[in-house]
Amino acid sequence: MYLCASLKDIKKIISYSFVYKGTALLVVICNLLFVFFNLLSLVLFIPVLQLIFRNPSQLRIPHHPLNPNSIVDVGRYLKELYEFHMASIVKQDPEFALILVCLSVFAAFLLKNLFRYGAVWFQSQLRMAVVRDVRNELFYKALVLPLSFHSNERRGDIMARMNSDVGEIEVAVVSMLELIFREPIAVIINIVTLILLSPELSLFSFFLIPVSALVISKINKSLKRTAKQGQEQTGLLYSAIDEALNGIRIIKAFGAIHFIRSRFEKVNLLHQRLITKTFRKKDLAPLINETIGALIMLLLVFLGGWMILNHHSGGLSGEVFLTFIIIFSQMLRPIQGISSSLANLAKARVSLDRIQEVLLQDEVIENAPNAIKISGFESTIAFEGVSFSYSSGLVLEDITFEIKKGQTIAVVGESGSGKSTLLDLIPRFHDPSEGRISIDGNDLRNIDIQHLRQMIGIVAQDSLLFNATILENIAFGDENPDIKKAEAAAKNANAYEFITMLDGGFEYNVGDRGNKLSGGQKQRISIARAMYINPEILLLDEATSALDTESERQVQIALDTIMKGKTCIVVAHRLSTIINADVIVVLKKGKIVETGSHQELLKKHGEYAKFCQLQGIGF
Repeated sequence: MYLCASLKDIKKIISYSFVYKGTALLVVICNLLFVFFNLLSLVLFIPVLQLIFRNPSQLRIPHHPLNPNSIVDVGRYLKELYEFHMASIVKQDPEFALILVCLSVFAAFLLKNLFRYGAVWFQSQLRMAVVRDVRNELFYKALVLPLSFHSNERRGDIMARMNSDVGEIEVAVVSMLELIFREPIAVIINIVTLILLSPELSLFSFFLIPVSALVISKINKSLKRTAKQGQEQTGLLYSAIDEALNGIRIIKAFGAIHFIRSRFEKVNLLHQRLITKTFRKKDLAPLINETIGALIMLLLVFLGGWMILNHHSGGLSGEVFLTFIIIFSQMLRPIQGISSSLANLAKARVSLDRIQEVLLQDEVIENAPNAIKISGFESTIAFEGVSFSYSSGLVLEDITFEIKKGQTIAVVGESGSGKSTLLDLIPRFHDPSEGRISIDGNDLRNIDIQHLRQMIGIVAQDSLLFNATILENIAFGDENPDIKKAEAAAKNANAYEFITMLDGGFEYNVGDRGNKLSGGQKQRISIARAMYINPEILLLDEATSALDTESERQVQIALDTIMKGKTCIVVAHRLSTIINADVIVVLKKGKIVETGSHQELLKKHGEYAKFCQLQGIGF
């Protein structure tokens, strides 16, 4: 039952593996041939044992077997035919028989190992191809999921799913192929051989299988629970590492190295204990099965020896009995293999569940079936009764206003009033919970996402750059960067002068997250990145609030340049930067409480006037 449940739960792994049907088939064929030649190498020892235990002159040659009457008799016929020919050779020329058997055994061992290596060769290709596909799918899914998903998930946990969880899938691919296409077949072939050698001893030996199955079931159920805890703790460990490395400046500034180290060591200690417990349980089942197998094998030795000594063997000779024991001992290996494979699959089921949690997430933001493609807009962007909620509650409520082409609209309000969320709705990082946003009357949800975002340039407060050259950052997303366009964008962003002074100019590598540049330089590169695509719409989310006075001045000059002739929506903390906006929208607790120009809002002596007064902006 447990085996059936395991196979059912890993059907996704099977589907991944058999994308590569040819490679998977080669793995199966090589494994089957390995099983066959492994058994043959043992059976071929019978003539050697006959030479050792019997005098060839006294060896009785059996009658030539009768042809089989049915398929059931084929096994018996082949066994008797082999014994007839080998007995004849042994009796006629013992030395030649010895040489022939030794060469046959060597050939069987050579072919066995050759096919085993062939299985490993193709298996390594298959397992890494599957890992690549799963990781690609998981990475792409992480990219297309909405920002709300990333807000709720630890980045370290997503990294753990892409690394350690995908690693468990790699192990499961191998285990699955062995569990389905090698070990059970090896057990069946060994059982058939044992029955042909001695039905009486075989019946007794088969008590191993149900006992082993019970042991495997009990241990693997416990292993799955522990493995799940271990994988979740791995996510916490990755999160702790990611958080510490990203916050290294703050950690040093506040003298918190020992505090962070202590906190990390606690997480790491719990991770170590859980993973250790997982390994112990995983390795326990094969050991118990081996112990049970050894006990039964010793009982078989006693029973078979007693039968031969008391002449109750029913035709069982000493050499056949030894061969029986050797083959039975070899049958323990595939049974242990089944146990190990099920343990690996128990761990993989946990990892697969964690991966599927991401892969089965609703993308939420996706193209409509007949999405229209537009390259610009003619007149207006309209918010019509727009409301938006996170899982934590309502963020925006009944937002209604229009943005005419070429206008600059400023959005102001206290922290947490929904300003950045409002901006995120325009490029469809989120979709409204109620109402709609339209461009020239076309609902954004009916516009092709790629075309919509190509119209929009974004400059955020956090000027994130990638560990690449300045050219690659400015032309981000362009597989063939145009240096002329990049230079023009840099000039518009007031960044060209400092770029040309750097070692390598546009080929200068900015480092991880752009840490080789100053805050003002990073922000101007971000502005150049937004201008490279020559967008019709600019979204500026507190683009200067994190800068010092001189950097703010440089960036503001760049912003004033790029905003000319563009439709701009600006979220501003410093009101002095938006006093010339065509319309100012004032938010309070997710609602629009005032709209108008700077002078119009001052005359109302409302929320906007209070903000101006707090920042020392005169009336």
